[in-house]
Amino acid sequence: MNKIDFKKTLDSYKAKHNQIRIVSVPKMKYLMVDGHGDPNTSKEFSDAMETLFPVAYTLKFMSKIDLGKDYVVPPPEGLWWSANMDDFITGNKSNWDWTMMVMVPDWITDKMYKTAVDKVIKKSNPTSIGKIRFEVYDEGLSVQTLHIGSYQTEGPIIAEMHNEFVPDNGLQLSKKHHEIYLSDFRKVSPDKLKTIIRHPVNKL
Repeated sequence: MNKIDFKKTLDSYKAKHNQIRIVSVPKMKYLMVDGHGDPNTSKEFSDAMETLFPVAYTLKFMSKIDLGKDYVVPPPEGLWWSANMDDFITGNKSNWDWTMMVMVPDWITDKMYKTAVDKVIKKSNPTSIGKIRFEVYDEGLSVQTLHIGSYQTEGPIIAEMHNEFVPDNGLQLSKKHHEIYLSDFRKVSPDKLKTIIRHPVNKL
């Protein structure tokens, strides 16, 4: 049985350091949990992560056993927004709203999702299990780059993306700031963290 790694097969999971590019992101299915506040200090944030991955791994094993389709569980992702989008450049995290999410393959069905949630409730019943949802997210045309370093040093590349690259290419920002966390911050030093920074755009 071949194990699919979507980081290697999907163009939207590929990015280079110091290179902002335009990508077309396909519709994808996600497990999602919403919240608010600084992810470094918010219990709501840690509760969300402790809910998403048990469901994601339960679905992976259901897919492998029941369907004969194995895959690597994709990395965690986050949608971020604020009443003042400059909060992302200044790092004012207490004002941030967020949706943490994990992508699942398109062959995962609503029935499989509900079964996985029931299994997780019976096994561990995480705090935020009542907040999880299963949705299709359609970003479409976007700009993205790879940031290497701590999350606190993202400001300059985000500013360049928002204030230079986007207008210089006849685009305007739309939807929500999106980050894909390719590194596990628990195992990788801050200066080596790899994060895809993405923002959907519209053509002017």
